[in-house]
Amino acid sequence: MADPDKNPDNAIPIPIPASTKWEGASTDSEAVLTPEMGATPPEDDPLRDHVLDTPTLGPTPVPNKSPRHSRNPSFSGSSSYQEDWDPFPPLERLTVLDILDNFALSQQLEKLQKGISAQTQKVRKSRQALGNKGRLARERMVDEWRRRVPSAEEQLDRYRKRMRTSVEKLGSQWNDTKAITLREKISFICGVMNIFVSGYLIGGYPDWFHLWYTVQVVYFMPIRFVTYHRRGWHYFLADLCYFVNFLLMLSIWVFPSSKRLFTAVYCLAFGNNAVAIIMWRNSLVFHSFDKVTSLFIHIMPCATLHCIVHLLDPTYQQTRFPAIWTIKTSPAGSSTAYANLLSMLTWSSIPYAFWQLSYYFFITVRRRDKIAAGRPTSFTWLRQSYSKVWIGRVVLALPSALQEPAFMLIQYCYAVLTMLPCSLWFFSRHASAVFLLAVFAWSVYNGSTYYIDVFGKRFQKELEAMKAEVAKWHQSPDVWPHEEGTAPGSAAGSGVVTPGGGGEGKGVEEHGGVAGGVDLIPLLNDERPAAVLAAASGAEVDGGARDVARERKFGAGAS
Repeated sequence: MADPDKNPDNAIPIPIPASTKWEGASTDSEAVLTPEMGATPPEDDPLRDHVLDTPTLGPTPVPNKSPRHSRNPSFSGSSSYQEDWDPFPPLERLTVLDILDNFALSQQLEKLQKGISAQTQKVRKSRQALGNKGRLARERMVDEWRRRVPSAEEQLDRYRKRMRTSVEKLGSQWNDTKAITLREKISFICGVMNIFVSGYLIGGYPDWFHLWYTVQVVYFMPIRFVTYHRRGWHYFLADLCYFVNFLLMLSIWVFPSSKRLFTAVYCLAFGNNAVAIIMWRNSLVFHSFDKVTSLFIHIMPCATLHCIVHLLDPTYQQTRFPAIWTIKTSPAGSSTAYANLLSMLTWSSIPYAFWQLSYYFFITVRRRDKIAAGRPTSFTWLRQSYSKVWIGRVVLALPSALQEPAFMLIQYCYAVLTMLPCSLWFFSRHASAVFLLAVFAWSVYNGSTYYIDVFGKRFQKELEAMKAEVAKWHQSPDVWPHEEGTAPGSAAGSGVVTPGGGGEGKGVEEHGGVAGGVDLIPLLNDERPAAVLAAASGAEVDGGARDVARERKFGAGAS
């Protein structure tokens, strides 16, 4: 009989019960029984004789029993779970599965290498793209430079042509009679003839002077209304000077017997209206229709009243202007003696208050949105003009709600101060004449200053501009500051807007701002160049009246 220990085929099979399970049985998903657990199968269990002995580090001979291997690859004879899961077990504890797990390291290294290769390729492509872009930009810049920079012969020919054109156009500005428009010629003739006819009527026919004044009112006022409305300056037409002219027309043609109306008109005309020639810088510029109109509005009422008060025959004055004759012949202290200081201030303050309140409610309040949007008024213009003067700083320091009442109060005080000597002008013919001569001479002085600033400085600046261009060309011959066909210092090259080039108000729109904006009206203390002042127009503000003698547009379309 063969020995069962030596014949493995006759080994006793180990039965595995299907349903019976004891606590000591170990599976792949359950904890491995260790010697410390001390769990043993029951005595009647047939597997008791076949339970594995306690594992040891060395080989233990088991008679009549086949060797067992744990199905858990990390199983060892350790005495704790921590030793079983040690990431770096000793070499004698390594199993085949632990070695196979390390084979995944090469796959991770390969994946990392692929990522590095992809990033390297991307960086290489980006570098090539940047290099191509830089090369293309450099080539374009070189081509553009070669295209823009002409040869030396072309530069010399261009320089000669432009210098010849500049000199010719600069000379034609002063020598060519076509540079002055027909409208300016007519305005100049009418301005000179107006002075001549007015002086002739004052000296020879003073009883006709009020007719001459009426004709001019009928002529000037509609034109002023249309031009100002087109420019967006029609709020200036509500100023006091226009109101005074309206009252004078009523006193001459509708209410010649009203002593109170005449007293108010006389004080307002010889007071606020006449002094405004100095304060608003009205100037006698014959070729400027706007300046002539502004001067007429302020000085002609005074001249008309001087004639009908001091130069008329008493008999004709009594029949044609009974209010004036009554006031002049009334004894002092009588009920008709309105020529005293108190009566003049009282009766002139009534229409002034009516005008001021009407202006405030109908213009300042009802048109507040349009004024805030840039529509100019006397208040906004004066506030900007006197912003650096002490009185302007005082008004601007007040809250915005109090600035307009403060302005109206200051304006009334100014009107009262100008009306204080009106009693002297009324009773003294010579004092009235001297006063009129003084304010008229002031307007002539303003006009002479205007002519010198506009024409003299314009010629000087054009010469300086041409010299600067020649010097600039010598320093850098490759650069020429003007486009082909434009003259140095001309409107096209200097960026100066040419007002009036295409009709009234066109110059205002070409500024790029809001039509009629207060910023387009030069201030009283404006020290900008004459060419810039010529680009703006002046409404009631004659110091900023529109320069009809505009900057010329030379070229094919010049007139």
